[in-house]
Amino acid sequence: MADVYLTKKGYEKLYEELEFLKNVRRRELSKAIGTAREHGDLGENAEYDAAKDAQAHNERRIAELEQKLAGAKILEDHDIPSDEVLLGATVSLEDMDTGEKFSYMIVSEEESDYEQKKISATSPLGQGLLNHKEGDICEIKVPAGILKYKVIKISRE
Repeated sequence: MADVYLTKKGYEKLYEELEFLKNVRRRELSKAIGTAREHGDLGENAEYDAAKDAQAHNERRIAELEQKLAGAKILEDHDIPSDEVLLGATVSLEDMDTGEKFSYMIVSEEESDYEQKKISATSPLGQGLLNHKEGDICEIKVPAGILKYKVIKISRE
């Protein structure tokens, strides 16, 4: 498996999710399966089937998180050049068409959360911003057309 690069906060978030799934959700699902078993014939028991499906999904997610965290490399700010858009950077942009200004943090797929302004380095926008420096004009091809942004500032949180 390829290395997974995560910010420290991203690693902690995935670790917390793993602990919740293992220590809380597992118990909840076990109880739900026990309760459904008490309702009789398992062959005709939709509640039992749903609980077993949820348990299988939970176990798959636990295995996925354990694998990601085991191979994760945590990005340290001192390891990353601060004058270039790279993983872990927060980049302030200006839309060259509208003049609108906004910022995004470039993160791994595992950490991406558009509502928190965290975009994946593998997304079209993330890929288009990578390796640019302050003052650069980026033309980024996305499904809706071509975006044209100016890199205003690059920072590390």
